[in-house]
Amino acid sequence: MPTRARPAGSQSSAGHLLWLVRTGRARTRAELQGYTGLSRSTVTQRIDALRAAGYLRASGVEGSTGGRPAELLELDTGHGVVLVADLGANHARAAVVDLNGRLLAEEHEPIKIGVGPEAVLTWVDAAFSRLLDKAGWQPEQVRGIGVGVPGPADFEAGLVAQPPIMPGWDRYPIAERLRDTWKRPVYVDNDANLMALGEQTAHYPDCPSLVLVKVATGIGAGVVVDGHVYRGIDGGAGDIGHIRLHDHPQARCQCGLYGCLAAVASGLAIAQRLTAGGTPTSSGAQLVERIRSGHAEAVHLARTAGKLVGEVLATVVCLLNPGVLIIAGDLADLHFVAGVREVLYQSALPRATRRLEVTTSRLGARAAVTGAHATVIEQVYAPEAVDAALAAGPS
Repeated sequence: MPTRARPAGSQSSAGHLLWLVRTGRARTRAELQGYTGLSRSTVTQRIDALRAAGYLRASGVEGSTGGRPAELLELDTGHGVVLVADLGANHARAAVVDLNGRLLAEEHEPIKIGVGPEAVLTWVDAAFSRLLDKAGWQPEQVRGIGVGVPGPADFEAGLVAQPPIMPGWDRYPIAERLRDTWKRPVYVDNDANLMALGEQTAHYPDCPSLVLVKVATGIGAGVVVDGHVYRGIDGGAGDIGHIRLHDHPQARCQCGLYGCLAAVASGLAIAQRLTAGGTPTSSGAQLVERIRSGHAEAVHLARTAGKLVGEVLATVVCLLNPGVLIIAGDLADLHFVAGVREVLYQSALPRATRRLEVTTSRLGARAAVTGAHATVIEQVYAPEAVDAALAAGPS
């Protein structure tokens, strides 16, 4: 059973019954009665309300063991769709996803985040419209929007604060801008957070503590504890790319400081060192190509960068004691990961690594999309949100 914590609030409302069904804890009226202690008539009344509002539907019947077979219930995917946008330093991805997480339509564009919020979000708006039309859904059927950004996000405010690689985006009202256009709830989070949640939701639902490290243009981490993203007091949790390394005081980071992990171990840092050494490397794709083709200096730099990241992760692993550590992003290849493993297992306490699985992303480029979808579902279909919608009546 998933480790996602039981939501706060009433444990017997219609919204809570929907939560039990969509998380797989209960699929029949009898199971809902068992979880909630409600009478059969009350459960039936609340199920009827959820079905009338389009939240629930029947999905067949349970195998009969004698007597009348029980009707199986599930979240009704006809209730709507979710829009998601994954914005990276040098790319943008937009998608329409159904309520169960099935990808319906997707677009990818090599657009740089540095061109600013108006240009990027104008592309996002246009892409959403094209994708909805392609998937056969209408704007009014959108239930929510999730957006991943390559910077520290204020989840509650729906914006980024002082993002090192997002010039022009500081305090720009991302959620408000999209909400004004689409008239739907919008949730903005750091891309590493969403990638971590995506991997946890899709492949490690029983893992109580998971860490994902994204190594691309920059370096960041997402932490999921008991099924929920841990963001810290103001969204800064997981910003390991700006941990200072005392052995590299001359390495200037994009944040303006010196000695940051990202300044010596990110894809950007490695590409710059290759270029300075006579091998022009202008993109993450070029860097990965050189590493995979066996370019000696590129392989050496990738493994060295992995060791530096492994040194920092040894502290992270001792602090959080995760069950799964995922390396993701452009540099999540054999040589970099080998460097991480080498130093991590040497430096961390054996107790902290005894049950640790160190692996690479299984979702790849769609990890953030999956996590953004999960974020929207958890917010829009939270018990209190569903109860409020039912109380308000048809919109």
